Amino acid sequence: MTIDFLTSLALILLSSVVLGSVFRAIKLPPLLGMLLVGIILGPHLLNLIAGPILEVSASLREIALIVILTRAGLSLNLKDLKIVGRPAVMLCMIPALTEIVGYMLFATLFVGTSLLESAIIGTVIAAVSPAVVVPRMIALQEEGYGTLHSVPQMVNAGSSMDDIFVIVAFTALVGMAKGGNFDFGIFWEVPVSIVLGIAVGAGVGYGMVLFFRHVHTRDTIKIIVMISFAFLFVTLENLLAKYVPFSAMLAVVTVGVVYNALDPIRSARLSKKYEKIWVLAEIILFVLVGAEVDLTYVAKSGGIVVGVILLALLFRMGGVFLCLIKTPLSFKERLFCAIAYIPKATVQAALGAIPLAMGLGCGPVVLTAAVLSIIITAPLGAFTIDLTSHRLLEKAPEAEESGEVLVENQPK
Repeated sequence: MTIDFLTSLALILLSSVVLGSVFRAIKLPPLLGMLLVGIILGPHLLNLIAGPILEVSASLREIALIVILTRAGLSLNLKDLKIVGRPAVMLCMIPALTEIVGYMLFATLFVGTSLLESAIIGTVIAAVSPAVVVPRMIALQEEGYGTLHSVPQMVNAGSSMDDIFVIVAFTALVGMAKGGNFDFGIFWEVPVSIVLGIAVGAGVGYGMVLFFRHVHTRDTIKIIVMISFAFLFVTLENLLAKYVPFSAMLAVVTVGVVYNALDPIRSARLSKKYEKIWVLAEIILFVLVGAEVDLTYVAKSGGIVVGVILLALLFRMGGVFLCLIKTPLSFKERLFCAIAYIPKATVQAALGAIPLAMGLGCGPVVLTAAVLSIIITAPLGAFTIDLTSHRLLEKAPEAEESGEVLVENQPK
C-alpha cells in the first residue's frame, strides 16, 4: 500500500500522541508508545510510513541527537560536579566502561559478534537516559530526599556526561569497524577529536554569549543560531575527516555547557525552549527507530540478546558501586544510585540504526539490542526509581534540603 508524505506524517504524529498518552497514564515512559508506533507503521508490518520519510530517516535522527546533546549541555551545571566531587566525575565514565566490557565478554560469547562489534554494541547501549532519570532526580532534590549526600545532584551530573562519553567512544569504534581492521591511530585520534571538539565548541559558545549580550534578540533566534552551528559542526567533521579528527557532537554539547556557565539565566530560558522542540524530535526519533526494527530478526535472536543485556547491566551496576567507594553514602544510597543508572532510551534510539545504515555486518544485532534495551530498561528503571527512592533515600533535615553538602568533605 502506498501512502503520501503528509498522510504518513499525520499518522505518525497522531498515533504517537495517543499511544504516548496511554503509556504515560499507566506510569510508563511515553517513548515506548512512540517506539511501538514505528514498529507497527513501519515497513515490516503495516508499511504506512512514506518512502521519502524513510529515506531521510538517518538525517532526522541526527537532528534529534543534536537537540538531545544541546539540551544536555544547556542543563549541565559544572558546579554540580564540583559540589559532589570525585564520585560524580567517575560516574561520567566508569559505569559505561564496565557495561561495555560486559558486552565485549557476553556478546562475543553468546551472540557471536567480534570483539570490536561487541564493543560497538556496548557503546550504543551503555548510555543512561537523562529523559527518564533527570526529571526524577530533580523531583527528589526538591523534596529533599538524598540531598544530605547530594545523591540526586550526583546522578544528574554523571548521567549527562555519561552520554557524551559514550557517543565519543561510539564514533571512534564505528570508524574502526568501517575501516575493517584495528587502527592504532585511535590512540591519538580520540584525544585529538575530544580536544578539538571542546575547543571549537567552547570558542563558539563564548562568542555566542558575547554576541547575544550586545545584540538583543528573541530566544527563538538564539536557538536557530545554535542549531545552525551544530549542523556546521557536522559538516566540518566530514570535511576534516581525512586530515584531522574532530568530534562534532562534543562541540555541540560544549556550546551548551559554556553558554550555561557564562549566562545561566538565558541558558535556563533556552533549555525550556529546547524542551518544546524535543516534544516533536522525540516522536520522530523513536518512531523512525521502531520502523527500522526487523521483527523476524528479533524473533530469531531476541532471547539471547535480552540475556546479554541483563548480564551487562549487572556489570554496569557494579561499576556504579565502584565509583562510590570511600564515600559517606550508605549501602541503600549506593544501591539507589545503581538503580538510577538502569534506564536507557534516547541515545540508544539515536545511535542504534547507524551501524545498519553504514552497512556494517553487526548492524542488525546492534539495532535489535538498542530497541530491546529501551523496551526492557526504560520501564524497569522508571518503575524501580519511583518504587525505591523514598525507601532507600533519607529525607534531609530542614536546614540541609538544599543539597549543598559536599560529598568529598563528609567524614569518612
